Amino acid sequence: MKIIRLTKQHPVFVAVLIFIVAQILTISIASQETSFLEANNIYMPTQPDQTISVWPGPATTPSGEVTQVPAYSSLGPVIIYFLVATAVIVIILLRVPLSTLILALRILFAFLFAWGSFIACVFWMPLAGALGIASAVAIIWFLIPRVWFHNVALILALASVGAVFGHFITPWTVMAIMGALAIYDFIAVRRGLMLWLTGKLSKVGVLPAFIIPKSPSHWGADLRQGAITNVVDQEPDEREYSLLGGGDIAFPCLLTASVYFAHDLATATITTAFALSGLALAYLIQAVFLKGKAIPALPPIAALALAGLLIIR
Repeated sequence: MKIIRLTKQHPVFVAVLIFIVAQILTISIASQETSFLEANNIYMPTQPDQTISVWPGPATTPSGEVTQVPAYSSLGPVIIYFLVATAVIVIILLRVPLSTLILALRILFAFLFAWGSFIACVFWMPLAGALGIASAVAIIWFLIPRVWFHNVALILALASVGAVFGHFITPWTVMAIMGALAIYDFIAVRRGLMLWLTGKLSKVGVLPAFIIPKSPSHWGADLRQGAITNVVDQEPDEREYSLLGGGDIAFPCLLTASVYFAHDLATATITTAFALSGLALAYLIQAVFLKGKAIPALPPIAALALAGLLIIR
């Protein structure tokens, strides 16, 4: 019997695995959220009755009742917040030297990873234990940011974000947000903005993206030692790493949690399956038509997720 040693791994399979794990974590966290809030007398807003609210203000529900639509569940403010945040990031990267930003960015990411880990743990263990794990995740990532650990911490953070915010945003509002951001994603990639942002952040080893090595030996690479410094500048065939944007995982997680709270587990699972098909389609388009060049994954994910919601409805 011949044993074949694998020296390369296909990024598509790893990306699909990341997507599935993130979705399972999102559902797991969401399933414990309501009972935890009730047991601890913690108030969290619930999803409004209307399907899509473009702007906060008075709105009529399907039953004819007039309600006040809050800003947190409205499409307009969310899009504005996102665009303003993107503009601020671009201005900062243009005006502030990266050497000055390294510490601030690393502290910010450590905090976000700690929060995500805390949310992912607090529903299953005592508060002290969740705080201890969150602190450990932040410290380990800040001091020893290995590729594999970065990906694990990012999965926990994005699944937690999806589970928390999916509690009070309706599925169709999430779908509208995904559609609007898919258009932005397409334009940003075509115009080079996304690659420019990725290139700038990769120089300091701080990326809101999953880093997928082509070689198993690179999973332990240290992000502080320039592991992904030139990932954007290299030709597709020469790259040792593939990137999967955090938004390509975060928004499907948000949609899954929203559908779960609005309907049930079976409906959320169907939505997840369609969104996963969108991710697979993005990689297929990249392989067949773009020969490995960067592609916005959110448009096909949003398109097939929309098909799933329409079928469910």
